[in-house]
Amino acid sequence: MADTLKLTPHETLTIQSAAPEALEVEAVYGAGGSPPPAHLHPAQDEHFEVLDGELRARVGGVEQTLRPGDKLDIPRGTKHQMWNASAAESRVRWRTSPAGRTEGWFRAVDRLIRENDGKTPGPLAFGALLTEYDDTFRLAVGPEPLVRPAVAALGALGRLRGHRG
Repeated sequence: MADTLKLTPHETLTIQSAAPEALEVEAVYGAGGSPPPAHLHPAQDEHFEVLDGELRARVGGVEQTLRPGDKLDIPRGTKHQMWNASAAESRVRWRTSPAGRTEGWFRAVDRLIRENDGKTPGPLAFGALLTEYDDTFRLAVGPEPLVRPAVAALGALGRLRGHRG
């Protein structure tokens, strides 16, 4: 039985296969979403293929709409955002290579959302998670020399308050 995990209160993913060389999932994005914070993956490449619906993507500052059959590759270290702004649910095949600790990141995000009654957790909880998985997922919302120390401080404060990564 495949595991289905929550990425946000309106987005889920189902693990299709997991191996060191790649993690493959099928993601469902609920309708009417908004852009998540810009982020990057320092050591993983991502490949997306839209199966149903539409997906908005902003990659390196360029925004586009992806429709069924469209594919998108995001090289490691590239700032990006993915969301479904349409009125219908979207379904996407998603491959991360190498897998690294991506599955652990997804499971930790799912745990946080479930522990928070299905809602997005606060910044202290996410700060603890972001510092734990800095090798897998990084915010790209401003100059890195300012963002990383701010996230580290949030993470330390979050861990002091009992949050774990």
